[in-house]
Amino acid sequence: MRSDLEDLMQEASLDALLVRGPAAHNPAMAYFTGLRHVTRGYLIKVRGKDPILFHDPMEREEAAATGLRTRSLTDLDERKLLEQAQGDLNLAEAMLLKRIFEELGLRGRVAIYGKVEVGPAWTSFRNLEQMLPEVEIVGEGRLDSVIARARLTKDVQEIERIRTVGKAVTAVVADVASFLTSHQVRNGHLVNREGEPLTVREVKRKINLWLAMRGADNPKGCIFAVGREAGIPHSAGTDDNPIPVGQTIIFDIYPCEAGGGYYFDFTRTWCLGHAPDEVQAAYEDVIAVYEKLFTALRPGGFCRDYQIQACELFESRGHPTQLNSPKTTDGYVHSLAHGIGLEVHEAPSFSLQAANKDRLQEGSVITLEPGLYYPERGFGVRIEDTVWIRPDGQPEILAEFPKDLVLRMPAA
Repeated sequence: MRSDLEDLMQEASLDALLVRGPAAHNPAMAYFTGLRHVTRGYLIKVRGKDPILFHDPMEREEAAATGLRTRSLTDLDERKLLEQAQGDLNLAEAMLLKRIFEELGLRGRVAIYGKVEVGPAWTSFRNLEQMLPEVEIVGEGRLDSVIARARLTKDVQEIERIRTVGKAVTAVVADVASFLTSHQVRNGHLVNREGEPLTVREVKRKINLWLAMRGADNPKGCIFAVGREAGIPHSAGTDDNPIPVGQTIIFDIYPCEAGGGYYFDFTRTWCLGHAPDEVQAAYEDVIAVYEKLFTALRPGGFCRDYQIQACELFESRGHPTQLNSPKTTDGYVHSLAHGIGLEVHEAPSFSLQAANKDRLQEGSVITLEPGLYYPERGFGVRIEDTVWIRPDGQPEILAEFPKDLVLRMPAA
C-alpha cells in the first residue's frame, strides 16, 4: 500500500522516486495522481516528504485535483532551457531535471518509473548523471521495484475501484451470454436474423461497446477463442470464425477503469447447447482444482507452493503439467494466478521457478485461473475470478458470476 512506501524506500536505500509521463495507462503515475488528465509531468517522491507533481501549465487545474503538491513547469523556465540546449530535447530535459533536483536538494539514489520511450529517456538520464555526479539513477525489476512492492497490497479504496470494474465486467459477460443464446442455430453454428453466421468479430464489437457504455476501457482487447483455439491459452480467437454449438468457447475479459486505472480479469468457458463428454470431464477437473485452491488461499502462503499444489492435483487426475513435463503444450500449461491492479499482470508471481519467494499478503488481489488445454483434441477449459485476500485472511471473489459450462439454446 502507499503507506508502505517510506519503509520500502529505506529498505532499498532509495532517496527518491521519479515518475515520468502521462497519467493515462501509466501505472506508476496513476498510482499517485489517480485518473486525472495529466498528459505530461514529473512526479518526485523524496524519502520523508510528500510527493510533488511538476506539471504542464495548461493542466494546472487537473494537477491540483490530484490532491498532490504541485508546481508548474513554467516556473522552471522550461522554454528558456530548451533555447539554451539549442533545441536538443533530451539535453533540455536533463537540464530541467537538474533544476528540479537542485530546488528539492535532492541527491543520492533515485529510482525511475513511467511509460515513456526508452531511447530518449536513457539519453536524458545519462545527461543528468553527468550534470549531477552526486545523483545515481537506479533501475529496478518490474515485479520487485519499490512501487511494485507497494502495489502488492491494496487499501479499501483500491479494492472498491477494482470491485466496480468487476461489476461492469460481469454485467457485460451476462450481456454476451444473452446475446449468444438469442441466436438461432443452423448447420451447427449461430446465425443472425438474416441467416448469416455470427462471427467472433461481431461478438468482440459488442463486448467493446458494452464495456464503454459501463465506463470501462478495453486497451488490451479480450480472448474469445473457440474449439482448437480455446486449447491455446493466449489465442485471442480468429475474428472471422463462426460461433459453433457444442464446442468450448473461452471468454477471457480484462478491461480497466476508463482512462487506464485498475484492471479486472475474468474468464468463463462455455459450450452452447451441449458439452461433449470429454469437455465435461475436463471442466469438472478444473472446477475441483479451483475450489480446492480457493479454500487454501491464506496470507503468508508461498505463491509457488500453490502452483505446485495445482500441478499435483491435475496430475492426480491424469493430466500432464509443467511440474513434471516442463515442455508440455497439453494439459495444465500455465500459471495458477497472478497479481492484478493498475496492470493486468503484477506481483505477486506464481511462477514455478525455485527463486520465486512471493507470498500472499492481507490486501493482495490476485486472479485464480486453473485451466486445461488440449488443442489437438479441439478444446480448452479455463475458469478465472479476481480474488481479494481480506484483512481477516479469507479470500473473497470481487465479482461473483455463475460457472455454468453449458449455455442453453432456444428450441428450434
